[in-house]
Amino acid sequence: MSSTPNASHQPSFVQLLHTLESIGATTLFTIRRVGMFGIFLAISIMQSVTPPFHLGRFARQLLFVGARSWLVITVSGAFVGMVVALQFYDTLVRFGSVSLLGSAVGLSLVRELGPVLTALMVIGRAGSAICAEICIMRTDEQIDALECMSIDPYRYLIAPRLVATLVSVPLLTALFDVVGIAGGYLVGVVLFGVSAGSYLDGMAETVVRDDVMMGLVKSFLFGAVIAWICCGKGFLLHRERRGAFGAEGVSRVTTSAVVISSITVLFVDYLVSAVML
Repeated sequence: MSSTPNASHQPSFVQLLHTLESIGATTLFTIRRVGMFGIFLAISIMQSVTPPFHLGRFARQLLFVGARSWLVITVSGAFVGMVVALQFYDTLVRFGSVSLLGSAVGLSLVRELGPVLTALMVIGRAGSAICAEICIMRTDEQIDALECMSIDPYRYLIAPRLVATLVSVPLLTALFDVVGIAGGYLVGVVLFGVSAGSYLDGMAETVVRDDVMMGLVKSFLFGAVIAWICCGKGFLLHRERRGAFGAEGVSRVTTSAVVISSITVLFVDYLVSAVML
């Protein structure tokens, strides 16, 4: 005996309309957000390359983003280089190719690990602070006060941070690479007795200009991504769909900026690697 399906288990037409409405609203909101961030980036770049320039604010941001990040970059680079050398040594010794240790450490740091890990460290140390600072300025209406005084907030707040990040991240990446190679030398040559000549000569012969160029391009793009997303999330705080003001809103937006910028860095890393290989 056949039984008719229960109508309560079938989605009604009204529920379907609500679902489609929710999908449409989310899609429109996403497109609107992408457009706002695109306009924000275009204005920020234009204000960064046209005079007058706030050199004092640029120097302060360069000190904050770059100079004060050297310790975390140095420590991270040293331990990453040591771990990379340790792992590669364990692998290469099985194939009798220990002489390639310097090449493996140099290529992995210069092409991949140096730019990516430096960018993630800068996001955690400086990017989150930049986003939180601009968020607080937005919630306290300091940005509105700047506009009332005919001070362009893009030129006064965003441009120095954008340029400072673009300058700092490649320099910090170079520091990370150098310290990481030194850490690999310590593990490979000093601890495991690999020939210092084979370590350095192999690295010098294997790491060519194209490899250095790939790391430089990646670090420059990562700096742009960090400044764009972290500054944009804070500056456009008042455009959030949900209420984003107050301590909870600032913490939520700052966390979102760190997560989105980190994922974007990894995505850009894949794109650049695919294009430049």
